[in-house]
Amino acid sequence: MTKQRDYQQCTRCVMDTTDPEIVFSEEGICNHCTDFIQKKEEVRQLKKLGQEYLDTIISKIKEKGKGKKYDALLGISGGVDSCYAAYLLKQYGIRTLLVHLDNGWNTNDAAINIKQIATRLGFDYMSYVLDWEEFKDIQLSFLKASVVEAETPTDVAIPGSLHKVAASHGIKYIISGGNLATEGILPKLWHYNAKDTKYFNYIQKTYGKLKPKKFPNFSFEKEFYYKMIKGIKIIYLLNYVAYDKDEAKQLLIDELGWKDYGGKHHESVFTKFIQSYLLVKKFNLDYRKATLSSQIINNAITRDEALAILKTPAYNEEEIAKDKIYIAKKLSISMDELEQIIEKPGKYYYEYPNDEKRLTMIYNLYRKFFSK
Repeated sequence: MTKQRDYQQCTRCVMDTTDPEIVFSEEGICNHCTDFIQKKEEVRQLKKLGQEYLDTIISKIKEKGKGKKYDALLGISGGVDSCYAAYLLKQYGIRTLLVHLDNGWNTNDAAINIKQIATRLGFDYMSYVLDWEEFKDIQLSFLKASVVEAETPTDVAIPGSLHKVAASHGIKYIISGGNLATEGILPKLWHYNAKDTKYFNYIQKTYGKLKPKKFPNFSFEKEFYYKMIKGIKIIYLLNYVAYDKDEAKQLLIDELGWKDYGGKHHESVFTKFIQSYLLVKKFNLDYRKATLSSQIINNAITRDEALAILKTPAYNEEEIAKDKIYIAKKLSISMDELEQIIEKPGKYYYEYPNDEKRLTMIYNLYRKFFSK
């Protein structure tokens, strides 16, 4: 485990020493919001290029789609970001295949949202359904490993399934709802590289019962294959437009019948459980700090407003009690076993075999020679 340090909180955002690797300047400003401001400037420069630049991207997408049924593929969760991205794609006249990863944990509201969006926009929609017995076993493995990245199985399956479907349809562009406006700050220790197959495979082999055969894995090698051989690119569309999440949410409600399901990533019962409860109990890690800090830097809320939000509980006791019963039943474990998992001391990725050094070297080389 990481060494304990005196508590300190950033004077500009609300990130603090619950991230053991956080670094502060003499003024008490943390590295996370400083790095985020730099990223924002890079994105601002892209937006500064204006509509003409966005038109160029759209033209490229349509050009690659000529003679095919679809111009692009959009991974859709039912949340605001991906649904608004779908709305924009319709405005741009991009023939889009909506693909949703069904990992067995979606709320009814999320499922309804996806169907509403697909129907209202006139887009084809497909659900990539994971083999439940395999996926359940993998999820249990990561829960038993007691790592922060309990959601790694889903984080791997999403790009794995999207690239697989895109390649099968000859689609060259995958559109993502991921964006710096709402997801700009996320400490490394809160979310280690999901493409580290050495780490993934060790945890599954150590704690799992099955050897996955149908699971859509997504290693660096597969990523390289899809990018360099298949020519598939990911476009973070919302980084190129003026994106206000509250305005986008209201537009979706008014025009597309979208329904608000609650907090960030609460379209999934399991994700809600992990981020709002398990990480708080196991690591004293409040995921809201990252989201709120991103919003502070984006001037969406004030620091005082964020601090007031953080004074409220991260989870509702009654809701979590019901969710735990549901989760234990769905994972085919007893409530006692689930409680034992919750009470186990937390671990970070570096406490397990991993391929961090090699992957860091590879990605540094990639950025140097191919990302220009």
